[in-house]
Amino acid sequence: MKDMSAIPLDGEMRDGRHILTVRVYYEDTDFTGIVYHANYLRYMERGRTNYLRLIGIDHRALFEETEKEAPGFAFVVRSMSIEFLKAARMDDVLDIVTEPQEIKGASATVRQRIMRGEELLVEAQVRVAFVCGGRARPIPKPLRVAMRADHDLLGSVARDGGEK
Repeated sequence: MKDMSAIPLDGEMRDGRHILTVRVYYEDTDFTGIVYHANYLRYMERGRTNYLRLIGIDHRALFEETEKEAPGFAFVVRSMSIEFLKAARMDDVLDIVTEPQEIKGASATVRQRIMRGEELLVEAQVRVAFVCGGRARPIPKPLRVAMRADHDLLGSVARDGGEK
């Protein structure tokens, strides 16, 4: 079992992937003691948020700067494909793995996996879009550049024999 005291609060970056470790609490489970399906979405949202934080995107600063250029902007989940493969239970320690897959002008697709050790529990492809006034707008350049750097790092790790 992992020593939770040594794990950074916002997770960590490894080979272009963000890894956030969470513990399953009683409040996360249903009456059978397994994680309620909607809570996996919460774990993945935390993973995406902390991924952005660790690649240097300060949400408050991004909001303030972008609000000047695009009042009323938002990041929205445009689509999500999710596979629930196995259940997590109370007190399990899970890794939420987030990695960029495709970065376009107004949207980005990330692959997210929820792991218990080496065991894959949930896998999702999440497409997020940057919108303003109800219309897609280009993702702010600093964010796009940071995400592309991680995407490129993942590609080089895969070419060198690492996991893809």
